[in-house]
Parts: sequence; C-alpha cells; structure tokens
Amino acid sequence: MFAGLRFAFGTLSVLRVRVSRWDRPTAGRAMLCAPLVGLVLGLLAAVPGAALDRLGGGPLLAAVACVAALGALTRGLHLDGLADVADGLGSNKPPAAALAVMKASDIGPFGVVVLLLVLLAQIASLARAFGVGAGAGAFAVLLAATAGRAALLLGCRVGTPSARPDGLGAMVAGTVRSRYAALVALAVLALLGAGGWAVGGLGGAGHGGWGARAALGALLAPLCGLACAAALLTRCVRRFGGITGDVLGAMVETSATAALLVWTLFAAS
Repeated sequence: MFAGLRFAFGTLSVLRVRVSRWDRPTAGRAMLCAPLVGLVLGLLAAVPGAALDRLGGGPLLAAVACVAALGALTRGLHLDGLADVADGLGSNKPPAAALAVMKASDIGPFGVVVLLLVLLAQIASLARAFGVGAGAGAFAVLLAATAGRAALLLGCRVGTPSARPDGLGAMVAGTVRSRYAALVALAVLALLGAGGWAVGGLGGAGHGGWGARAALGALLAPLCGLACAAALLTRCVRRFGGITGDVLGAMVETSATAALLVWTLFAAS
C-alpha cells in the first residue's frame, strides 16, 4: 500500500514523491488511494482562499485562489484531460481519429468552451460558498477535490477497458475491484458527511438545522459528482472503446464540479 500511495501522489500531484514501483497491481492500489490525494490537495488549496477571505479579499478572490492552487498542485493535468475529451467527443470522428484528436498537443474550440465553462462554474460556486463563510468555502474546496479523485474508483474498476494499448489509461484500467472501490467510497462519504456536520455546527445556535443540512449536502454532493462522472465514463467507453488518461482527468473535473455545485446549493440555502 505504501508503494501505491507513492504512486498515487507521484501521478496525481506535483508533490515530490519517489515512485518505487510502476506496475498494474501498484496502480490499482494507487487508485484506491486517490481520494486521500484529493483530501490532501483540497486542504492545501483551501489555505490561500481562506487566508484571502479572512484578510478581506472577498469571496471571489478567495475562490480564484483556490481554483488556481488546485490547478497548480496537479500541473493542470485533469483540466487538460477535460479539454482533450471535449475535443474528442465533439469531433464527430471514428474512435481512432477521435483518439488522435485527443492526443494532439493543441486544444480545439470544444475544449476551450468546456474548460472555460467548468472553471467559471467552479469559481462561481466557490465564491458563493465563501460568501456563506470561510469554513463553508474551505470545506467546499476539500469536498470537491476529494469527490473528484473518488471518480477514479469508477473509471478504473475491473471490466473497464483501455482505449489504447499504452499510456496511463492502459496502466490503471481494470485494476480496482468493485468491493474495494465500494469500501473506499463509503469511507469517503462518512468522512465528508462528518466534515459537513462539523462545518454546519460552526454556524452557532442561530443557524438551526444547518449542521444536519450541511451533512446531507456533504453526502449528496459526492454522490451527484460520481453519478455525473459515471455518465461521462459510459459515453467515453462507447465512443472511444475504453478509457484513457484524459478520460480519467475529465471524470475528476466533472465529479468535482458537480459535487461543488450541489454542496454550494445546500450551503447557501
């Protein structure tokens, strides 16, 4: 598991970690550790946003700082995957040609539009969450980052094929057993639900019912994120014949954005 943990942090973040093993069994363990990577990245990204909010920078600046920090902590890896998948799906070409479009180094109009809309949705949602309070905003970052990486449990389950014979997608495709994925997902839900309850409790006695509502939102948000990621996965497998590293990155951003939107609606209600 330690080799898998190093694999996860070394692959999914910019944190300097020595990857000692690069094989499919280790890749499977790494994907099981992916939500933990998201938790750590979310905590790190929440710091500048919460600091700016406390210093009077305002919710919008805090939201931009958090989104920028998450992008920097991953080298924009998942955002790049999102743009590539948008171009591939929008190309209306046969699977092999669509995969070639995704592998190209440039970005097309579909990728630009989708990337812009997703980033705007993330910033707007985070700004609204920080408008509720610094705690709600910081927790929103943590929840989104964790829910996003939890989507990798879906994308790498046993039975999910790889669209290419090489690359990261081929390395991790089909390496996660469903029962282990379910156990990790339940642990993530329990942790986020407890975190939501704690954040709601910080509102004080004047916010009656906020703790329970926050906990419910923290449970429903990642579930909605995973549902959206699963829908994207189904579409990509049918369209491309399997997953690629770009598809996994797009699933991360899709799950994170959907979870963030749902949590913000609960927090702001």
